[in-house]
Amino acid sequence: MNIIVTGGAGFIGSAVIRQYIKDTEHTIINVDALTYAGNLESLQSVENSPRYHFEHANICDKDAMERIFSQYQPDAIMHLAAESHVDRSIDGPADFIQTNIVGTCNLLEVARAYWNVLAEDKKAGFRFHHVSTDEVYGDLDETGFFTEETAYDPSSPYSASKASSDHLVRAWHRTYGFPVVITNCSNNYGSHQFPEKLIPLVTLNALEGKPLPIYGNGMQIRDWLHVDDHARALRLVLEKGKDGETYNIGGHNEKTNLEVVKTICALLDKMVPDSPYIPHEQLITYVSDRPGHDVRYAIDADKIDQQLGWTPEETFESGIEKTIQWYLDNQQWCQHVQDGSYQRERLGTGEQE
Repeated sequence: MNIIVTGGAGFIGSAVIRQYIKDTEHTIINVDALTYAGNLESLQSVENSPRYHFEHANICDKDAMERIFSQYQPDAIMHLAAESHVDRSIDGPADFIQTNIVGTCNLLEVARAYWNVLAEDKKAGFRFHHVSTDEVYGDLDETGFFTEETAYDPSSPYSASKASSDHLVRAWHRTYGFPVVITNCSNNYGSHQFPEKLIPLVTLNALEGKPLPIYGNGMQIRDWLHVDDHARALRLVLEKGKDGETYNIGGHNEKTNLEVVKTICALLDKMVPDSPYIPHEQLITYVSDRPGHDVRYAIDADKIDQQLGWTPEETFESGIEKTIQWYLDNQQWCQHVQDGSYQRERLGTGEQE
């Protein structure tokens, strides 16, 4: 199979590509605009494979997308390209509307035009997999879980833009019969994650003795999913998911943000015994909460378990230790990422410079 992965230089996309090249015989075409969160260093282990191709292109560029489809003749699309950071969406929502809504619409139209003229056997096997987030559902009380039938209630410009793109994909399926699957995942963590996200941000700040910012009281609950488990699930849905269906992907690991930060601190105390900042927990600093901050997310992943046989392999305890070790072992990657526009400053206050 020839599979186009949009956003393949990002955190989740690069994990998917590394797995595809390592575990399958598929040919992967990575389409990425290389914005601040895209990093080709995350793909160094596969970049010399004859089955890996990189195209530096933006999904909003229709001419570029048409050329790529024509050149590579894909059998499937896994669409991960998106502006994906909530705090950035609060400070500058326009980019999120452009990429996540306009870009997805553009990609759908190019893919549909390509699909329309395929031979019948190729047409029948084609699939457009749209990768989304649990944040489209809003937030939860202390009990209950998001299911595939949960009504959308997005809270941030980011989640609203992703909800919009989900609706577009479903509309293309219903209106044109275009073959799609959608996945909505919980919070990902793991290696190669851009350091404005909680776990790498806290890890890298702690190593340097910088404050560890906790929004509000830190009692916001997230369901943590290891990126390698997520990548396995995405590949499975692309291959075996039912046309037109949505699958929620969760890690069965609900933790408060404060629990996560304290866990990281305790691991660093053990793993970096010569650190001058032990106990690292002393670096925790409470800061004003994010505007519109959702209180709790939790995924019901029974459908993908029962219908496709996927369950996560990593517990949070096993996954977080592997993750921290990766950041300790890959300081050069971290440094190169931070040579760009992001230097672990606070984003998402809603206040413009």
